Amino acid sequence: MANRRSLSRGGWLRRPGDEADGEREELARRLKPHELAALGSYYWEGWARDAQLPPSEAWRTWLICAGRGFGKTRAGAEWVRDVARHDGSARIALVGANLAEIRNVMVEGDSGVLAASPGALAPEFEPSLRRLTWENGAIAWLYSAGEPETLRGPQHSHAWCDEIAKWDNSSERAMSAWNNLQLTMRLGDGPRVVATTTPRQTALMRRIMADAKAGKVAVARGGTLDNREVLPADYLAAMVEQFEQSNFGRQELDGEMIAAVEGALWSRALIERYRHMDAVPQARRVIVAVDPPASSSGDACGIVVAMLGVDGIAYVRADCSVTNATPERWARAVADAAHAWQADRVVAEANQGGQMVASVLRAADIALPVKLVHASRGKTARAEPIAALYEAGRVRHTGLFAALEDEMCGLVAGGGYEGPGRSPDRADALVWALTELMLVKRTAPRVRWI
Repeated sequence: MANRRSLSRGGWLRRPGDEADGEREELARRLKPHELAALGSYYWEGWARDAQLPPSEAWRTWLICAGRGFGKTRAGAEWVRDVARHDGSARIALVGANLAEIRNVMVEGDSGVLAASPGALAPEFEPSLRRLTWENGAIAWLYSAGEPETLRGPQHSHAWCDEIAKWDNSSERAMSAWNNLQLTMRLGDGPRVVATTTPRQTALMRRIMADAKAGKVAVARGGTLDNREVLPADYLAAMVEQFEQSNFGRQELDGEMIAAVEGALWSRALIERYRHMDAVPQARRVIVAVDPPASSSGDACGIVVAMLGVDGIAYVRADCSVTNATPERWARAVADAAHAWQADRVVAEANQGGQMVASVLRAADIALPVKLVHASRGKTARAEPIAALYEAGRVRHTGLFAALEDEMCGLVAGGGYEGPGRSPDRADALVWALTELMLVKRTAPRVRWI
């Protein structure tokens, strides 16, 4: 009996065993039909996992730091709903990366506040006023972390901050938004802030994690697989297969905050800041770049597709790299990539094999120009000007390229590589592709009159 009392309501409802099955059946017999329906649909405190429920001890800031699909957004939305339902004087701040994400995810999303608020308990949403209002008088306002100054002046009793590791930190906006929010938390007897995020190495995340170590922040951790009973099985299988062996997977699926390599040319926050998952503009040029392996045992053949858009931005479209491949196999992979992406040119590093590279590619029926490039400098030295393009916001990733991005984040300024594998072959192919698109001067054809 003592063990039963120590369980949360959700833990009690979900516990396995014949005795538990019998007690659940008895509970179902005692409940009226509308009570049973409410239990199955709206009783979040009963069905939520313990990590999705507020800490039992006293807290002012609660951080849910977990992988994608864990249920962070639902936990934040349900907390807001519960606060508003029980406190008509609540003044709640909803803070996200930008107003569009706050509305589409935190408010109107499948796991947002409106979805978590059944029937008559739903608040009125006034988009033009950036406001949610409940019948009992509780109010929530929407704030963009990209506009920290809007958090000067208001007062709040509660706040939910979503995807704080994604907040734009240009000119220290993310830190300013967080600090300004803290100064507004002065209403009520015990102001509280919930922050939900997938971890990334940002200044704000490091600050909050340091506060957690000092006992100032309560932290809940978890991964994507914790929500396996809700997420589609094929989605889980695909995510695990694609990302489980990468640092990207440890961060995005397991919810682990990966330590940044000191002096790395790229950071995960930088890559994420410019990730572009929407439609891309029309292509001006498409390049398939190849970093051939020195041998077919161990090293990968880096094959990366990049395009230059009509907007002047470079877009990384695909990582088609292959491992343990013979020359014929990786050449065929290049040919397939060139055909699939309608490439204008193949750029191949010639140091490993010289003219053999071009002959193997042509033998694979690649009917487009093949440009051989010679590496006169080390991989890191070649990568430095490309990393500067990322810093300037001139490159976007149009997908999640876990293995490629792990290698990029392992290249260290001044020389050296501290990423996975023996060599950053994928990253080197990326550098060749973007160099051809962005740094090689192309002269326009001229007409001479004779």
